[in-house]
Amino acid sequence: MARDVIIACDFAGRQQTLDFLDAFEGRRKPFVKIGMELFYAEGPEIVRELRRRGHPVFLDLKLHDIPNTVRKAMRVLSALDVDICNVHASGTIEMMRAALEGLTRPDGTRPLLIAVTQLTSTSEERLQRELLVGAGMNETIVKYAQNAREAGLDGVVCSPLEAGMVKAACGADFLTITPGIRFADAAADDQVRITTPARARELGSDYIVVGRPVTAAPDPVAAYERCLQEFLNQ
Repeated sequence: MARDVIIACDFAGRQQTLDFLDAFEGRRKPFVKIGMELFYAEGPEIVRELRRRGHPVFLDLKLHDIPNTVRKAMRVLSALDVDICNVHASGTIEMMRAALEGLTRPDGTRPLLIAVTQLTSTSEERLQRELLVGAGMNETIVKYAQNAREAGLDGVVCSPLEAGMVKAACGADFLTITPGIRFADAAADDQVRITTPARARELGSDYIVVGRPVTAAPDPVAAYERCLQEFLNQ
């Protein structure tokens, strides 16, 4: 199974995004994540532009609504030719199945579909005190991952710390896409459940999503290449 580093392009608009990616011209085209901020600012055209430039795209919109609404939204997103998109696993198995149905094109092709288990900014204490989830973090994440697999999804978003237990519960072919990545010498920022690229590889991550350690680095290309080296061991 191929591993890769995904850069979170959490920028406010098109020009800032393109200026950032221009630094990679003539090099390997990085896999990029388009999240809510950029998508809401620029709409579907930013996805099309980055695809034209040759970037694989993870469209990170975290859909979470009633099954029929998610089905119809995914039908629209399937036309954008992204590589990965996602929903919230807490939307239930029925919602995830509806998402998969909407995402699948008439010819049977579709992007990978993954489910967010728990955000890496959520701590065990917040899970129980604010969200009233009585089960522990690990138990909750594994159950959400099992629900996603039952619904037919390809994998989940979780922190690297939970990647191994997700693999154990759902199988080695079930993808783990893990944000919460920081270099050993970097600040944690607002993330709680974090680790380094090398440790994420050891724990079983298939893809790591890296934002500020690359996008806010003095030399983003060097930071990205450091991520590749540490995660892919190349």
